[in-house]
Amino acid sequence: MAVTKTIAAPRPVPGVRRSATHSGVIHVRAYQPSHYTIIGNHLAQHRALSLTAIGLAVHILSLPQGAPVDIRSLADRFPEGRDRIAFALRELEAHGYLERVRERVDGGRFVTRTYAHNAPALTRRRVETDEVRNEPVVPVAIVASVTPVAPVALAAPVAAVEAVGGGAAGDSGPEEVPPPSEVPAQGPSSSEHRDKAFALLAGLRRIDDRFTLSRKDVESLLPAVVGWFDNGASRAAVIHAVTADVPVLLKSPAGFLAHRLREGLPPPLPTPPPYEDLPGAPSSASASAPPPPWLDLWTDCEGGCTRVFRESVPDKCCRECRARRAAASPEPPVRTV
Repeated sequence: MAVTKTIAAPRPVPGVRRSATHSGVIHVRAYQPSHYTIIGNHLAQHRALSLTAIGLAVHILSLPQGAPVDIRSLADRFPEGRDRIAFALRELEAHGYLERVRERVDGGRFVTRTYAHNAPALTRRRVETDEVRNEPVVPVAIVASVTPVAPVALAAPVAAVEAVGGGAAGDSGPEEVPPPSEVPAQGPSSSEHRDKAFALLAGLRRIDDRFTLSRKDVESLLPAVVGWFDNGASRAAVIHAVTADVPVLLKSPAGFLAHRLREGLPPPLPTPPPYEDLPGAPSSASASAPPPPWLDLWTDCEGGCTRVFRESVPDKCCRECRARRAAASPEPPVRTV
């Protein structure tokens, strides 16, 4: 009779706490006194980033200050190719975890510095809070006495402050009306330009997260962008003018954009002269009259070939076709007298 042997139950791994979960990952965490990097779940569990981008961000955040993070250095460190690493860097830059800025150094040279943000949302919120806290408060009397340089962004707020100041001082004089030359023309394309300007300002945050403007800022900057469009500027020209060479520490995005739009406003395009006044343009009399016959020097051969010859003869045949026709025709009979 065979003897039955009992099988002992599997022994638990020593040092690992038992878990009530039946499947999935079970974390085994050990205390690390040093050599560790804190990574937020917003990065480790990001829904829009690829696995390569998340791993590359963790590696960059673990590097010391001044370590090279260019594509060539990362391609030498990891088995992924340069194209895959470049795509992952663009992903991190689009979501705010990386920021590459050109800065001027001693000697007039420009270098590209890479800023790695471990929590871009918290950094952006802290910068916005500091901007609001450090924003200077201008007294009402000073604002009422200042005349704006251009009736672009501060036209409506200044008018409201002047009305409040006039009521407090008891001045009931007539309101100042700007001269007709300063009043923007409301042509048929004003609404179209206004829609284009609103879409441009609202979409600047797609290019740079620092240009995330409120609706009030967009409404105040609309006349400036409409002025660019009225002067003949294209959408690409406006975007390049306001987003090129942006400083690293941008305290007031709306003020920065207003300054760029005001100082870089191009002049309106001159009206082109009529076609008759352009150099080299034929006059109406000469254009209507047929060209002289001696100017038509190039003609097509009508003798059966496709040659173009520079002659003007009645039969419109080239020299070879005339010779061939003369050889094929019989000679006229000689009449004897």
